[in-house]
Amino acid sequence: MKLLQGKTALVTGASKGIGRSIALTYAQHGANVAFTYLSSVEKGQALEKELEAFGVKAKGYRSDASNYQAAEDLINSVVADFGGLDILINNAGITKDNLLMRMTEEMWDEVINVNLKSCFNTVKAATKTFMKQKSGSIINMTSVVGIKGNAGQANYSASKSGIIGFTKSVALELGSRNIRSNAIAPGFIETEMTAVLDEKTVQGWRDAIPLRRGGAPEDVANACVFLGSDLSAYITGQVIQVDGGMLT
Repeated sequence: MKLLQGKTALVTGASKGIGRSIALTYAQHGANVAFTYLSSVEKGQALEKELEAFGVKAKGYRSDASNYQAAEDLINSVVADFGGLDILINNAGITKDNLLMRMTEEMWDEVINVNLKSCFNTVKAATKTFMKQKSGSIINMTSVVGIKGNAGQANYSASKSGIIGFTKSVALELGSRNIRSNAIAPGFIETEMTAVLDEKTVQGWRDAIPLRRGGAPEDVANACVFLGSDLSAYITGQVIQVDGGMLT
């Protein structure tokens, strides 16, 4: 059963990790997929071909969502190329970890801009299209550290907490137009980034999770399918933790 048949989705930061998994899972469920990448040009081009193999329309855009004008141009291009937009997934994000006493203003500003401001940029740009068609699903990627905080990640935690407040505010503003806004808070998800970490440390993290494993990118992607599909038609303003019970 293809839950997203005929829908068009935009996924930011989709060249690797969770974003890539979301794009592929969406294509498997019949969605036409627009996606962005920034530095990973070859990976972006390869993903486009992988998505098209599922018989859907797919196109990658080299775009920086943290730039207001670039985000507006991106949304306009997607709507023009695909004939509309049904689902917006803000997945692009970075980390610049350090203890607060060693964190520079640049490290703070860059993380806030890429993680939080990009959500404002793309959602604001997409709102016109969503309001016109009186439908739309916005999915913003936050994190468990946006809920509980984390030492050495004051900038990242602040950006992810900001996304939660932003998501809930948008849900209240746009709900009357049948536009839904939700967030997903991944816990410890095993990706290319975690593969380089010490195995003993990683196993310690797994053991502390009730389900006794790290999450897979597909676990987050499946939650995105639910929130993008009509199965979640009466769900808005929520934060879904995909964390194996980590914060329970």
